[in-house]
Amino acid sequence: MLFKKHKPKIFCIGQNKTGTTSLQKFFEDHEFKVGNQPTAELLMDDYIARRWKPILKYCESAEVFQDVPFSNDFLYVVLDHHFPNAKFILSERDNPEQWYNSITNFHTKLFGKDGQVPNKEDLQNANYRYKGFVWKSFFEKYGEVKGDIYKKEHLISVYEEHNKKVKHYFKNKTNFLVVNLSQPEAIQKLADFINIQPKYEVMPWENKTEAINK
Repeated sequence: MLFKKHKPKIFCIGQNKTGTTSLQKFFEDHEFKVGNQPTAELLMDDYIARRWKPILKYCESAEVFQDVPFSNDFLYVVLDHHFPNAKFILSERDNPEQWYNSITNFHTKLFGKDGQVPNKEDLQNANYRYKGFVWKSFFEKYGEVKGDIYKKEHLISVYEEHNKKVKHYFKNKTNFLVVNLSQPEAIQKLADFINIQPKYEVMPWENKTEAINK
């Protein structure tokens, strides 16, 4: 009898607009099964309520997972304990301001009116997944700020704090990689981390805003 070798679970836990869609493309190109993103995003209520069982059940459906809810705080701790052989990838940008510009431009394109950065009502009325989902996800990650919900100092502080907490948790662990997909060595770092031979040398850009990916 032939036994199929199971690949370890891989969780991409970087924030949106740090290359998560390009990571999805990379893993699909290298024959990994990537989790269905719409299904994953609809687990947001379970994440908010800290109901881990539905999320862990969903993780049986594929090998690689990215974006919401996996880019949210604390879930990586649960996943690391539940899947002891799993690998975790934190994608990040050249600097926090670059990330901030990318996410605000992206949200303006999707949810803003007349080229303006969205406000709370815009997010509450957005019909992505279902009405109210965008605001629920935004509020869970960034909280609510009086006035401009995209206040630069606040969003950057959340971005930096997320990366700091992730790096602290995985300090001295061998199942963790930090990668900047704009760097020329990114493909090889990923390939070495998951022990494969890469099919290309340059990371494909997916879902670009400015000059980078989701």
